[in-house]
Amino acid sequence: MITNISLLSVFVNDVDEAKAFYTEKLGFVVKDDVKLPDYRWCTVCHPNHPELQLQLAVPGPPLDEEGTEAVKRMMAKGTMHGFGIATDDCRKTFAELTAKGVEFIQEPADRPYGVEALLRDNSGNWLVLVEQKEYSAADFS
Repeated sequence: MITNISLLSVFVNDVDEAKAFYTEKLGFVVKDDVKLPDYRWCTVCHPNHPELQLQLAVPGPPLDEEGTEAVKRMMAKGTMHGFGIATDDCRKTFAELTAKGVEFIQEPADRPYGVEALLRDNSGNWLVLVEQKEYSAADFS
């Protein structure tokens, strides 16, 4: 039986730079960082949720050359999707992260489901910062 999601891969330009971004700017912690002869396995996680790891991976095998180049182009344009990050106060977190030099592409805005802001990591992945509130389908009409 599947019990949860435990690993999410995030493509990055440079593992060391991405590791610094996620730990120093977003407050994640390093879970694993193992250098193999032809590969590096580096994961970070939120300290309160160690069961969900983010694997920081440079695009490459098992992607073929065409797939690798497509991912790199999307990252360079800043259009690579990412994931959502929960916060208890989106505007406060926005101010704290902005002070740390995090690039936001959308300031906090009220939505039917809460307050949301969009940011980019240092590899061009966009992340959604959400302060969620109770909502129903009727809130969207």
